[in-house]
Amino acid sequence: MDVIIDPPAQKLMQAFMQFNKAHWHRRTILGFKPSEIRVLFCIKKGIHADSSGMKISEISKHLQVTAPSITQLTKSLEANGLIERHFDPTDRRIVGIKLTEKGETITQQAANTFTVSMNGLIDYLGEEKSNQLAELLASATRYFNEEAPGVEHTNCNEEELG
Repeated sequence: MDVIIDPPAQKLMQAFMQFNKAHWHRRTILGFKPSEIRVLFCIKKGIHADSSGMKISEISKHLQVTAPSITQLTKSLEANGLIERHFDPTDRRIVGIKLTEKGETITQQAANTFTVSMNGLIDYLGEEKSNQLAELLASATRYFNEEAPGVEHTNCNEEELG
């Protein structure tokens, strides 16, 4: 028996597939993977001036990714000189992670790249359509996170998805 999909549903599925094929969210930025850039942004956002850095568990919680995945990403970032580890002087098991000067620079350059990209999209769509798109995407996200009938929700991270 053939499944009949009504035209609006078919159009939405086609649009989602085309959007996914654009791979806009998988492109490297300044030679770094999007997952690495997200970790850098998380560290930058999560550190207070008087802090010794963020813990792996905090980054993991904020990004909703497993701690072992974050550990692998931070090893790569550390090898590239973008972050550094700080050991707590009273308890060496506690390790804080901070951006290096190079990490700060790369994070700022990535933010600038995102801004240019989003401004280009706004120029292409126009402000009104851009606002509509933002509202529609937020609504679609709420729907799929909270209400999608017959869809089992699982916690997957992008490393597990490939």
